Amino acid sequence: ECLFGRNLWALRLPVVLVSIGCVWVILKFEPLVGRNVSRIAALAMAISPGFVFYGRYAIHEVWLQLFSTMFILGLLGLWKFGRLNYLWCAGMGLAGMILTKETYAIHLACAILAIPTLAVSYALSRVPDAKPAKQTWTWIDLAMVLGVGAAAIIFFYSGTFFNWDGLKGLYLAFKAWTETGEAGHGHEKAWDYWFKMMGPSWETGGENFTAYELPMLAGLILCLFCQKFKNLSIRYLAIYGVGSLVAYSYVKYKTPWCIISFGWPFLFVLGAWVLLVRPKSLRKVYVTIGVLLCLSLVRSVWLNYFRCSSPTEPYAYVQTYNDIFKLKPLLTLAKRDPAYYHLTGHLIRSSVYPLPWTLGDFDRVGYYEGGNMPANLDGDFLLVQQDKIKDVESKLKGSYYTETLTLRNYQDPSKLFLSAKVFKEFFPGKAPDFVGTAQNQPAPTPTPAR
Repeated sequence: ECLFGRNLWALRLPVVLVSIGCVWVILKFEPLVGRNVSRIAALAMAISPGFVFYGRYAIHEVWLQLFSTMFILGLLGLWKFGRLNYLWCAGMGLAGMILTKETYAIHLACAILAIPTLAVSYALSRVPDAKPAKQTWTWIDLAMVLGVGAAAIIFFYSGTFFNWDGLKGLYLAFKAWTETGEAGHGHEKAWDYWFKMMGPSWETGGENFTAYELPMLAGLILCLFCQKFKNLSIRYLAIYGVGSLVAYSYVKYKTPWCIISFGWPFLFVLGAWVLLVRPKSLRKVYVTIGVLLCLSLVRSVWLNYFRCSSPTEPYAYVQTYNDIFKLKPLLTLAKRDPAYYHLTGHLIRSSVYPLPWTLGDFDRVGYYEGGNMPANLDGDFLLVQQDKIKDVESKLKGSYYTETLTLRNYQDPSKLFLSAKVFKEFFPGKAPDFVGTAQNQPAPTPTPAR
């Protein structure tokens, strides 16, 4: 923000870079799963509707995806090669998960439980070259990794050493998380929610045709043939992916962006499909995968370019609507002349995010909720919640251009008031939509003297 200003693209830039990094990490699985498998998985991720949509979302889920991918890459690399770089990858991945979100516990538990499950799988159907590699790192190296990871966790949880009580969040977060996960708090979904997100569903009368993640769904189905894979890393990814899906399905609190945290292993299983078939059938498999990827690309373009704020798109969940661009006249004036950052604004409604960030440079903006209102309601711009419009209008004295504005779904609409004196250049030839009557109210008629 300090470098690039208060812009939407600056807000999204970090997560966009991280999402690109996620694709790069997927390619780093090549020594473990093979070139074709890793490239198919990386391509599927790069064009996936969910990974693209939430890869530019101002949300922390993509960070959890990055660090969990690094953690699993490190574990498999230590098993296969035993090198120091994989130890750092696993250690920093784990530290990053702890710093990002308390749901790291799900991924850590699934990663650990997948190991004995893989041992059973191996006992039932052995694969060549399955012995763990000799570890080339030392105890000093391990201490360095643990020290750096612990230092990072302490640094950020303590608020850069200014809030040591923040370290309690390492365990206090789980109390709130378990309560939220059990109750749902308005985000509760059925256990089969993720399957409906991956595949087609018409449950809302034909408007909710999702089929967001067909390649991911195909990979999930291929997990049924886990024992057929002769690559131990792919077996582990299949087991870990299914375990994570079961855990996320059990939790009642479900938000669609979580799909990028647990769904990526299935993309490897999809790519590993080419390892299951005979050479004469290989062309058919590649064509099928190509068709799935093309459908995913079309769905991704449709979602990200044309339906990114549609209330009928399940991925556009508590998404800020394009109505927010109705504030463009205000931002245009401020960009032209910094003096306009001192305009007076009243936001009289609950839950106005992301406006506190958007209007952060305006120093005379008041936020009123819970029935509070300023003494003088007139301002250069106002945003008023639907159930307070009549009350506010009865007390206004100025003239305003007005528009209905809805910030996001599951929220009552608001009415935007722009002062005719300040914003008249943006409405050429148009009379104000609202003229205050407070100043025109007739004075009481005096009682005649007797």
